[in-house]
Amino acid sequence: MKMNKLLTLLATVTLAFSITACGSNSAAPSNTEPAPAPSNTVTDTPAPEEAVVEEGLQAEDGATLIVWESREERAFTDEIAKRFTEKFNIPVKVEEVPAVDQVTKLTQDGPSGLAADVVMFPHDNLGRAAEAGLLLTNEALAEDTIANNTPASIQGVTFNGELYGYPRAAETYALFYNKELLPEAPKSFDDVIEFSKTFTDKSKNRFGIMWESGNLYFNYPFIASGGGYVYGDNGTNKDDVGVNSEGALAGLQTYVRLKAALPIKTGDISPDIKRSLFNSGDVAMDITGPWELAGYKEALGDKLGIAPIPTIDGKVAISFSGIKAFYVNSFTQYPNAAQLFAQFATNEEAQLLLNELVGSIPTNNAALASDQILSDPYVAGFAQQVINSQPMPTIPEMGNVWSPVNAAFPEIWDNDKDPKEAMDKAAQQIKDLNGSATK
Repeated sequence: MKMNKLLTLLATVTLAFSITACGSNSAAPSNTEPAPAPSNTVTDTPAPEEAVVEEGLQAEDGATLIVWESREERAFTDEIAKRFTEKFNIPVKVEEVPAVDQVTKLTQDGPSGLAADVVMFPHDNLGRAAEAGLLLTNEALAEDTIANNTPASIQGVTFNGELYGYPRAAETYALFYNKELLPEAPKSFDDVIEFSKTFTDKSKNRFGIMWESGNLYFNYPFIASGGGYVYGDNGTNKDDVGVNSEGALAGLQTYVRLKAALPIKTGDISPDIKRSLFNSGDVAMDITGPWELAGYKEALGDKLGIAPIPTIDGKVAISFSGIKAFYVNSFTQYPNAAQLFAQFATNEEAQLLLNELVGSIPTNNAALASDQILSDPYVAGFAQQVINSQPMPTIPEMGNVWSPVNAAFPEIWDNDKDPKEAMDKAAQQIKDLNGSATK
């Protein structure tokens, strides 16, 4: 599917989703996975005797599938594979491979025919896999995929104008807060600053809010909420660097003002320090991701609240997100059956099952609007923020962004450097790195 057709479909769905959302009353750090011992599960149903037709695709006679899945989410894929076999009479073997290792393993095993038919990995690995020709595009089921999932998730599984993935979960960060200190979550960062005037006391190591203030990943709302960006054209144009754009500089004014709420150096903030202070009640609010949820629930119990990131200058805060998705191996012997599985394993029912078993945040619009998600006080906060997120760019040049911008933020925060001067320097460094990478 080429760019113009994809954008037309995406624009239509974005409008429809926006209308639905407005009418409703409902509400990168990379997690490495340990390499597991080999472990396989095979469904017991024999291979089909007749072809199966679904979603306009006819499964190949005698099709059998192998699916790679991470250890942490294995329970979901074992169950969804069982349901798929019951419906389509196609046996599925599930093999454990850490998500962050799957593209590398596919590069090695795909051409030799030893890789899985369906793989799963975070979207920031998509560019590498697509450029290497390891994945089939999602064309036959593209319209359904785009219609049923959030625009951000579709953007995340698209590369060079081609839709590749079948999104199944989104990950972003949100505002954790201590209800004993704040009965209600602040709506804006202005509210955060007002609260912190009476709570923050540097001499007592007590702060109204804390986050990794030198890290672009967590600071992206101050870049994007006013219209700034990393790369233009939805993160695909390496020649259009927007970290020093007018919109970015507007949002950074709020970033600067927040130093009054968190008057310490960026280097004095680490996940361990932040975690300890939040658990003890010495930090009232923490901007972080779902990886902290279990520990914070254990420490705070009913006092823990999760809400979307506060607004910035009256604008919704836009966070970075990561999209996990299934992809079809371009070397598979059973491309139709593999596509059917990828679609089946990411529909509304499947994503709600994934949330139930693993705690993942859906990308499916109907799943996000379901009672199961909206009635969970922890998941609902993340789900709302996911809707207001942008996936990290998938182009290889994203690797040239982190160091320059992560050097600029401490200059602004720690040394009171003018945001424009700091971001102009970072933008030029990114452009220089991009230029050298193409020589």
